[in-house]
Amino acid sequence: MQTRQLGNSDLYITPIGVGAWAMGGGDWAFAWGEQDDQDSINAIRAAIDAGMNWIDTAMVYGHGHSEQVVGRTIADLSNKPYVFTKCSRLRGPDGGLIGCLKADSIRQECEQSLRNLNTDVIDLYQIHWPMPDEDIEEGWETLTKLKAEGKVRNIGVSNFSAAQMKRIQPIAPITSLQPPYSLIRREIEAETLPFVAENNIGVIVYSPMASGLLSGKMTKERVENFPENDWRKRRDFFQEPQLSRNLALADKLKEIGARHGRTAGEAAIAWTLRRPEVTGAIVGIRTPEQVAGVIGAGEWRLSQDEINEIEAMA
Repeated sequence: MQTRQLGNSDLYITPIGVGAWAMGGGDWAFAWGEQDDQDSINAIRAAIDAGMNWIDTAMVYGHGHSEQVVGRTIADLSNKPYVFTKCSRLRGPDGGLIGCLKADSIRQECEQSLRNLNTDVIDLYQIHWPMPDEDIEEGWETLTKLKAEGKVRNIGVSNFSAAQMKRIQPIAPITSLQPPYSLIRREIEAETLPFVAENNIGVIVYSPMASGLLSGKMTKERVENFPENDWRKRRDFFQEPQLSRNLALADKLKEIGARHGRTAGEAAIAWTLRRPEVTGAIVGIRTPEQVAGVIGAGEWRLSQDEINEIEAMA
């Protein structure tokens, strides 16, 4: 798989990487239901064997559990992938999540992430959410110091707007942005993508398959049977009337993918990678079998006619 330089860093990443959100397990506010750790381990190994060279996780995914699974998986690999993780989301007193960008809190999270991942340095450390907004400068200053101290190699942000990135840029250059981007979430096209292009900021998009909606595997029956600890059960994209529209879009992607022996999921991911500003896409996988349904997106590119055909339905 070809690689591309991520922003101003020395990281050259494959167009798709492993998303470890669901690997956090079922016991936290934004879980995807129960997850078997051995399935997660096998999925990561299958993805690396197939050519992916990076993994994206976060401290909040299972409150450290996802990072621990990643750390155990790559510990004995001779060909280690880059590991990206994120800070600033904490378990609140009611079991929900809160944001904290205070220096002491971020430092504590970073040290815990290093232990969880069983590493001395994190390849890319990111602020997960710009919350609370008034503390983003303090949070970014802290990441800058962690980089200077050698705890992390590169620093980036996730879910930041162009205006918020402009505020922190004078403190230190931003290596990358991690935003949501898919056929049903296109907010970054208006202001954010032009801004990152002008400022040499890499982009690794998350949820390119819209949390499974555009994978070609989703059905109304499956949505109805989501377990209570699957956060998607409460998301508007999975409710009518949006659900029917989104599944119809998945059918179009399935049709286009079939012409090339590809899946709907690969078509959805390839659609996000059509933008030159997008360096890579985070692809959530939960089993080794799922790798086969997404790996083709690393090299396949949609034709302009196919893009136009998809746009006509979007």
